[in-house]
Parts: sequence; C-alpha cells; structure tokens
Amino acid sequence: MGQGDMAGADVTTVVLVDDHPVVVAGVKAWCAAASPPIEVVDAGPSVAVAWLDPGDRADVVVLDLQLDITGPAYGDLKRLVDAGRQVVVYTMRDDRDTALTCLDIGAFTYLTKAEGEAHLVAAIRAAANNTPYTPPALSGAIGTDTRSNRPRLAPREIDVLLEWFHCESKEMVAKKLKLSVRTVNTYLDRVRVKYASIGREAPTKASLVARAIQDGLIGVDEL
Repeated sequence: MGQGDMAGADVTTVVLVDDHPVVVAGVKAWCAAASPPIEVVDAGPSVAVAWLDPGDRADVVVLDLQLDITGPAYGDLKRLVDAGRQVVVYTMRDDRDTALTCLDIGAFTYLTKAEGEAHLVAAIRAAANNTPYTPPALSGAIGTDTRSNRPRLAPREIDVLLEWFHCESKEMVAKKLKLSVRTVNTYLDRVRVKYASIGREAPTKASLVARAIQDGLIGVDEL
C-alpha cells in the first residue's frame, strides 16, 4: 500500500502532476472536501514529484499528460504503469485516440478536466481500491472504438473473465464455475498474456474490465 498506511487505513493518498496552479488548487480543495477526505501528499509540474518522497508512496497518481512537439508524451505514463502505480489521467484532451492510448498503456482510467469534481474524486477512490470506474468521456471513447487489435479469447477464458467481474474473489469464481482456484488463475493469466502480446497490457482487474468493455465482451451497464 502507499502513503495511506501511515495516515490511517481509511485515508486515500494522491500525488498530483499538473503545471496549472489553478488546477492544483482546485483538486486539493475537492480532495479535502471529499467524505472521507483524500490526502494530496504532494503536487508539482513534473512527474518527478511522483517518484520522490512522499509522492512515491501515494496510493494514486493523478497525471496531466505533458505535451511534446508531436502531441501527448506517453513515456511518463508508461514508466509509472510499469512500476505498478495506479494512474488516473486527468487532462484537457478529449479526443478518443488519446483516451484509448492511455488505456492501452495501462492507465487506471481517463478523465477530461471538463468532467469535474465528482468524477475525479470517484476515480481516485476507485483507483485506490482497484475497483472499475468508467467516466462519461472514457465510456464514449470505448463505445466508438473500432480498432481491430483484439485478442482471440477461448470461450472458457471469457466465462472466467466475466464471472470474475461480478465476484468479490477468485474463490467465488471457482465455486460458481466448479473449477479450482488454480484453474481460475490460469485462465486469467492466459487472458493477460494475450492482451500483453498485442500491446494492450492489463495487469489489474480494473484494466481487464476496461479491455472487456472496449472489446464488447461486457457493457458498462452490466457491471
């Protein structure tokens, strides 16, 4: 766990990467007003703040995509995801390709700054608890995704995957499908490997949910 271990079991901690002082002030105010409050342990204009104490121990990284001459610079996001961080991308960009690329890299979820307080607070809490959250802009991007890079999942892999979305534990999945927990883990590992092999990593349950929604295996309203 992150910084929340020291601040109390119920405290979600966040580090904020954004170079707009008004945005930083606003997010801090929203987090402080949340019930229960969310602790912003640090904030800064560079992703370095997420790698240095105390930001390196935060439960969630809220990341504004930095831009280079070709558009969004995704390297910072990939390094955070590769390190196992839960990243909520929070940006002014509202185009589908940017949202889907962030999901493919492994962002927990993607919000536009127009979506405001309620969705950002909900996304932070979901990321800290590793429970799926799909805000409106991301839902729209997923719903219009026409890309063809979808893995070939076996029917039993799909069965296990979808059942896991509706169960609190793999033990419950095993009981409902009359499988061993080891077999459930094997199926889920196969699904993850298939997604990784086409460059759409899904290391967490939340990211697998996002992939399943993208690929039409389940609808947002079915979760």
